[in-house]
Amino acid sequence: MNTTVSILTEIPEELHESLKSYLETHPDWDQDRVFTAALSLFLLQNGNGDRRAVRVYLESLFHRVT
Repeated sequence: MNTTVSILTEIPEELHESLKSYLETHPDWDQDRVFTAALSLFLLQNGNGDRRAVRVYLESLFHRVT
């Protein structure tokens, strides 16, 4: 079972505009999927090699909307 946790954060307006533009041209992605992919990639690159982050990252990349 996958449990999710909601996070509220502030980002620079320029980053938000870029995200909106990306999502408009990539309908199979949504804000949650982008943030999950970005955070898990950050943890892969800068963390301690936790395999859970690897799993979440790969799931976020290959997730297909049906």
